[in-house]
Amino acid sequence: MSIPLPIVAAVLFGALCNASWNLFVKRGDDRFLASVLLCLGCGVLGAIGLLVLPPPAAASWPFIAASVAAQVGYITLLAAAYEAGDFGQAYPMMRGTAPLLVALVSGPLIGEPLSLGRWCGVGLISGGVVAMSFIGSGSALKRAWKAPALALGTAALIATYTVIDGIGVRQSGAPLSYAFTTFALTAVPLVGWTVLRRGRAFVDQALRRWRIMAFGGLASFVSYGIALWAMARAPVAVVASLRETSILFATALSIVVLKEGIIPARLAATALIVLGAVAVRGF
Repeated sequence: MSIPLPIVAAVLFGALCNASWNLFVKRGDDRFLASVLLCLGCGVLGAIGLLVLPPPAAASWPFIAASVAAQVGYITLLAAAYEAGDFGQAYPMMRGTAPLLVALVSGPLIGEPLSLGRWCGVGLISGGVVAMSFIGSGSALKRAWKAPALALGTAALIATYTVIDGIGVRQSGAPLSYAFTTFALTAVPLVGWTVLRRGRAFVDQALRRWRIMAFGGLASFVSYGIALWAMARAPVAVVASLRETSILFATALSIVVLKEGIIPARLAATALIVLGAVAVRGF
């Protein structure tokens, strides 16, 4: 089943937003604090939205709680992955692996089994991820393996909250309210813990890098808000894979903005992941 064109266009725009906010985090001098600032921006937007929207249905609240837990872990691992490796390496791995994991569980958990063509896409994604894991950006073996390991752990958490939200948003009866609630609640433990442990550094980072909170938070908010809206209208695994066209945007940004250089093997691995995402999408 193909996704209707308006949903495709919206999710592609969300993919661009996703790559953009990840770039904000990578460019920060402290990736964890940058991630928390971005999460705070999302939380503020979510709280404002809840002032004018009704709360999501009670049946969706257990999913919201589980999603918040997974996303707190995701933000923490995301920052560590960007500390350990290049943006052009970490981002394709975490974003390319996540739809593979979602595809594996979407049949038994959501009742949305994949066709043969989409399983071929899963194989392409797997091949690209395996290839990417052997392309280290540092000379030391420890560095070469640390970044892929953290990226794969991040991907597992992306897949976890994607599946949770794919089910929960359909139980909510109000995708926007579900998104706003999730964003607002995710910010609470992350910001609270950071203020307790690194309050002075956090305030200093907020004053110096408020643009991350404003623009990065908005980009993240729009990106996943669109994904939740789309998952209420199309198969979760299909939407998850379509989002990962953000890998193309991220690869271009890593070369043009971060000046990480063009590594042919990394581009080839990224191409495999993107081809797999296209096949899983079902066009």
